[in-house]
Amino acid sequence: MSLQKLEKTIALNLEDLYSSGRAKGKEKVVVNVKKAFGTHGPRYFLEGFGDKEFIKMNANSYLGLSLRDDMVQAEEEAARKFGVGPGAVRFISGTYNMHIQLEKKLAEFHGKEAGMIFSSAYVTSMGVIYPLTTAETVLISDELNHNCIINGVRLTRPAHKTIYKHNNMADLEKQLEEAVGKGRRCLVITDGIFSMRGDHAPLHEIVEICQKFDEKFEEGVITVVDDSHGVGSFGETGRGTEEYTRAKADVLIGTLGKAFGVNGGYLVSSARIIEFLRETAPMYIYSNPITVSECNAAMKALDILTSEEGKTIIGHLHKMTKKFESGLLDLGFETIKGDHPVVPLMVRDTQETRKIVDFLLEHGVLATGLNFPVVPKGDEEIRFQVSAEHTEQDIDQVLSLLKKYKEQ
Repeated sequence: MSLQKLEKTIALNLEDLYSSGRAKGKEKVVVNVKKAFGTHGPRYFLEGFGDKEFIKMNANSYLGLSLRDDMVQAEEEAARKFGVGPGAVRFISGTYNMHIQLEKKLAEFHGKEAGMIFSSAYVTSMGVIYPLTTAETVLISDELNHNCIINGVRLTRPAHKTIYKHNNMADLEKQLEEAVGKGRRCLVITDGIFSMRGDHAPLHEIVEICQKFDEKFEEGVITVVDDSHGVGSFGETGRGTEEYTRAKADVLIGTLGKAFGVNGGYLVSSARIIEFLRETAPMYIYSNPITVSECNAAMKALDILTSEEGKTIIGHLHKMTKKFESGLLDLGFETIKGDHPVVPLMVRDTQETRKIVDFLLEHGVLATGLNFPVVPKGDEEIRFQVSAEHTEQDIDQVLSLLKKYKEQ
């Protein structure tokens, strides 16, 4: 059947995205990497830019582990032994001993009874929200939660769902009060670190408020936290928002694809919750797991993070984060202060955001502009992401370019 009619409409949609500056545009393709050298962190080479070197200021690899020789060696050793893919879903001979080892190790890392791996953090959130939501469940979600939570909620058919104003505890309490009597179970869902802003959920307050209402729901009030950007990069030992706020979520979602530098998503919780989700989460049941080699690399990342070297890496990451944040403020830029390595430059204008990103690209810096609908109108920004791979000279170089842009 001809696609011409549909393509005509699609063309208009695309034209609107490009003309308004909201299109992400053609993806930049990395063709080579130069590892850290001297006072420089890694440099990246892009298709179409020849020998031009780029500093990455838009990577989720907060600990800078993915290029390490010992990480590569761990992945290669497992691939040689078990092959490059699992070949099946978990319940059809797709479970290997390293999947089990990693799940145990993640549970221990977070102080939970059990863990469970998914193919990505995005589907992990869906794989938690969808099975835990019944026709007698109330869902309450922060208004700035990640797209994976938003779509996870959209998949469900709960008794009642609502949102509370971003990190507004008075509004959360109000939404809980109004939800009493509308369902037997309540899920309160939030990001740990809000990825577009770098701020964190006040988990200690959320837990306290939920405990106040727990007896008013027959099946309790359950806290679900997606801390994909927090795990590995936030808190004194990299245990994320739970560690930073000294509070525990009932269900914690994390990722292996950001600070750990590998791939895949996971959750940790009680043994009974994990057992239930293995039996009911379609995103888990009908999808291949991550490879055995990725499991081995992720376990190596955990070993590094929990070692004395890990403390040094986290310390350097926090130092570079503060250096960059202070530099932005000294130059007169607006940012959202915090301890997480997501450091946003608040531009609040789509076209100006594009201009700054293009200027940085021209001068060898990769940065990402975020515009509506990824962020609310008026919150247009450049999301800078600091990595432990960045050196003081790298940070100074980027700040110098931003100063040059402002002067021009």
